[in-house]
Amino acid sequence: MDTLYYLVQGTLPVAIPLLLVALGGMFSEHSGVINIALEGIMLVGAFTGCLFVYSVQETGMNAQLILLLGMMVAAVFGFLYSMLLSLAAVNLRADQTITGTALNMLIPAVVLLFSKMYFNSDGVTTDINFYIRKVPHLGEIPAVGKLFFQNTYLTVPIGIVFLVLSTIFFYKTRFALRLRACGEHPHAADSVGINVMLMRHAGVGISGILGGIGGFFYAVGVMDGNTNGHTGVAGFGFLALAVMIFGQWKPIRIFLASLFFAFLRTLAYSVSLIPFLKALNINQTYYKMLPYLATMVVLAFTSGKSRAPRAEGIPYDKSQR
Repeated sequence: MDTLYYLVQGTLPVAIPLLLVALGGMFSEHSGVINIALEGIMLVGAFTGCLFVYSVQETGMNAQLILLLGMMVAAVFGFLYSMLLSLAAVNLRADQTITGTALNMLIPAVVLLFSKMYFNSDGVTTDINFYIRKVPHLGEIPAVGKLFFQNTYLTVPIGIVFLVLSTIFFYKTRFALRLRACGEHPHAADSVGINVMLMRHAGVGISGILGGIGGFFYAVGVMDGNTNGHTGVAGFGFLALAVMIFGQWKPIRIFLASLFFAFLRTLAYSVSLIPFLKALNINQTYYKMLPYLATMVVLAFTSGKSRAPRAEGIPYDKSQR
């Protein structure tokens, strides 16, 4: 039972960043823009959020309040950085894959340069411990509270709230219906008065906000308040793209996919706690490869049946019908 608690409590803080970033990619692609830049947006959110935490850690402010403020800072800078993709993809009609790749390559260099100049290191490390023994109210729920909301991070319930809000927003609002129309048939959407370019800017902007928050939550729940210019976010942005595809661009399926990949990563660091796996005496490096190997296997078997938004990746030209 102790092993189960450890696996669950280790999986959720890893799953939440994947969930948020994949949800962001979902909104962007449903608007018609492929957001390959999620990796870079995550690093922007992680670095700016940690930079904010570093700047206020000596003020004596409550750690959980700092986390919430850092989340907002990460969301703002994630949004601003995503607008570079939006400008190039929507207004300039540039190739979305190349633009996203360029943004992914740009930000690690900027982070590394800034960190070397001001910290003489590869990243920024904070001294605040965001780990909490019990989430207020939720941690008191019998059985469930102990399993999911004790000995964890506040990022977990916040991530669940974002999932619920995203699901309601995605299925129950007129705005989301228009957003999806722009990713399926933008000319038809335009013919009924929907501003396709505005909706695509909005879709990319939402992905920037969620991607920035996901990056900061990665730094908090996975890296313990550290972000590094060399390693970035360890490929989590690309893993989130795989989660999005595996989840078929639907919120609940994305959540389940993020749990699957996060569990594999947690398992790699928990081999010594599981007698069966420990007895196999396999090098831990191979277990650490599991999430990425699983990504390739899953995409190989599911990509053929995946149904992406029809107009994703296609620049909108109003003059073409």
